[in-house]
Amino acid sequence: MDLDEDLRELTRDELEAEVRSLRAAVRRHRDSSGHDLCWHHPQLWDLLPERVEPAVAVPPWPRFLRGCVRYRESLEAQLPDAPVDDREYQKTREHREQGG
Repeated sequence: MDLDEDLRELTRDELEAEVRSLRAAVRRHRDSSGHDLCWHHPQLWDLLPERVEPAVAVPPWPRFLRGCVRYRESLEAQLPDAPVDDREYQKTREHREQGG
């Protein structure tokens, strides 16, 4: 099954619009900062033409938190000069709508 078969039917203008939309989504994800780094981004999945219910598996709390610590440690190693965002987490409207 070719998941990208729909692209063959698009005009050049439609393809360009699709690329612009995907680039904007990647940029939003790339530009996430602070507590937003801790969230998965299902709005990226919504850009795909196929509609499936993602089968997300969530680790038990202790393993999940160890993964969060390792992720933060990797950010420290990869971005040692990154500014620190010392604000406490507060739910945004977007996260409330996502059930977060």
